[in-house]
Amino acid sequence: MTRLQGSCRAIAGEPGTLFRVTDIITLSDPRVAEVAEQECGEPLVDLRETPGLRIDLRQADADGSFAHLRLGALRRLLQAQSLLPAGVRFLVVEGYRPPGLQRRYFEQYAATLRAAHPDAGPDRIRELASAYISPPEVAPHVSGGAVDLTLCTADGTELPLGTEVNATPEESAGACRTGAPGIGAEARAHRASMSRALTTAGFVNYPTEWWHWSYGDRYWALLSRAPAARYGPAPAPVRPA
Repeated sequence: MTRLQGSCRAIAGEPGTLFRVTDIITLSDPRVAEVAEQECGEPLVDLRETPGLRIDLRQADADGSFAHLRLGALRRLLQAQSLLPAGVRFLVVEGYRPPGLQRRYFEQYAATLRAAHPDAGPDRIRELASAYISPPEVAPHVSGGAVDLTLCTADGTELPLGTEVNATPEESAGACRTGAPGIGAEARAHRASMSRALTTAGFVNYPTEWWHWSYGDRYWALLSRAPAARYGPAPAPVRPA
């Protein structure tokens, strides 16, 4: 198991100190890359055309890729939404992510970590970066099976979940972790209800990001002990003419 050393708070306030996330399998763990893929051929579906789902535009791209998800993952997302408390819905922030964009995100965050920790070697920087941004070659978002989301009321008002979606470990002092101890009771309750619904529907969570859930990708296969991933890298959705 890949483990990270130090403390999540230390990386934010003490340059040169590496943070620690114990008992978490990160996406840089070699076992993730070793998972076999058996592409099932499910298409990407435009979530904006799905009744009952609210789509947030903060991660919107010109091609609309962010609002796509594999069909099987979408069906499970709708199942999970039906299991939420009355009056609560999902607010989807990002689904599919093109490989080039994933690589750019990873390299930018790795560069930030290198500047903060100049004594850390390449393997260490990769490990640390993977706690927040997936390496492109195993990225769940690239498969079309991952979704970043939060909770909202029926009228679209976001509920508190302890941090903003996509808050880094540095920005949040580690509160971005799904099981972070330092968040308020209301946020903890919202995280718990979201986790119950998504887990019941078959998703797995990336524990350093409360908002990130996936189905069908390599990380999902490893954690759920499936014989293979259902989804490999998905082709980018075709932009309407």
